[in-house]
Amino acid sequence: MTTVPLTDDLVLETLRQVIDPEIGVNIVDLGLIYSFAYADGKLTVTMTLTTPGCPMHDSIAEGVKYALLGLEGVNDMDIQVVWDPPWHPWMMTEVGRRITGTRNF
Repeated sequence: MTTVPLTDDLVLETLRQVIDPEIGVNIVDLGLIYSFAYADGKLTVTMTLTTPGCPMHDSIAEGVKYALLGLEGVNDMDIQVVWDPPWHPWMMTEVGRRITGTRNF
């Protein structure tokens, strides 16, 4: 059995599988992931959403949980949705801006 180490790149690539269904872009390229930390089998993700009243809040959070619990060594999740700093389109990656047609800031 081959063990794949849990790296920042692996976590980000895994999170790119989670798509904001209203916008059609993954949550990493939208700039919704602020940070993550891993300790003793628990992965804590601090993230935001595009608006505080986002109707897809539960769906996106469940997508994050489902995707990351599929990684080897991740046995528990804590998803912290924060509103400070508030999300703004300039937080998107170049890929996210290109997909959404948002101009560079």
